[in-house]
Amino acid sequence: MAEQVVVRARGLTKRYNGFTAVDAVDFDVGRAECFGFLGPNGAGKTTTVRMVYGYSPITNGLLEVFGLDIRASLRAIKARIGVCQQENSLDPDFSVLKNLEVYARYFDIPRAEARRRAEELLDFVALSSRRDSPISELSGGMQRRLVVARALINNPELLILDEPTTGLDPQSRHQVWERLEELKARGLSILLTTHYMDEAASLCDRLLIMDHGKILVEGAPRDLVARLIGADVIEVADPSEAVMDVVRERGLKFDLLTRRLLIYATDGEALFRELTRRCPAGGCSLRQATLEDVFLKLTGRELRE
Repeated sequence: MAEQVVVRARGLTKRYNGFTAVDAVDFDVGRAECFGFLGPNGAGKTTTVRMVYGYSPITNGLLEVFGLDIRASLRAIKARIGVCQQENSLDPDFSVLKNLEVYARYFDIPRAEARRRAEELLDFVALSSRRDSPISELSGGMQRRLVVARALINNPELLILDEPTTGLDPQSRHQVWERLEELKARGLSILLTTHYMDEAASLCDRLLIMDHGKILVEGAPRDLVARLIGADVIEVADPSEAVMDVVRERGLKFDLLTRRLLIYATDGEALFRELTRRCPAGGCSLRQATLEDVFLKLTGRELRE
């Protein structure tokens, strides 16, 4: 239903000096869901998200947020969203608490209310003990949590997170994930871009994978894995002709890399036992299929600039 759609894009396009960064994409972000954008560098995901929060004007197409046209109602839309950009743009001249209080002024939040919200948010992101610390004393993970807190100062209906955990250690990443899981449980709509497949699989209700400005596939993470890969992946190092004969004769889905064969199977255990008899010791392994398998299958394995 229309009232359940927070972001609606139809034919959304962005061009820079003749280069098409986003090529007529369609998608909907539902209320109270976490919707993810995945893609290699230069795929167009960050450009798409920047159009959603008004940082980058659209070239063509329709883009509505809360049912409002982004071109006609940008100020009203910005008042209802929170944005966590890739870069930490915290003010080094202010303390942790002051960063939140000053940011609240952009939304005309009264001073007393800004202080109350800031204190609540610092507690939420586990930074209350650092309220008077300068930004330079915070670790990378603490700074990212503070940026998330800042994005929530106006009680947004939509939270936009552009690679919120890039560069963080595993412990810091999981701390951010815990906070985002809590926000999801409260019913907040979240739009997320990430390079971490486990992050997308854990947080996203639905996601799309982009490349070269186009949407390749869209759906729930588990459904995409089951549909495009299967339940299991069998990896064979330096596959012999005997192994390749089995794969081809049975019409199995596979990818043949330089020195590795990936076989995609719905139930791989029986096939794995058979192939181990045809492979050198340790040359064959069985694992559960993941979203990363889907991503690499669709976008390729070559390095991107």
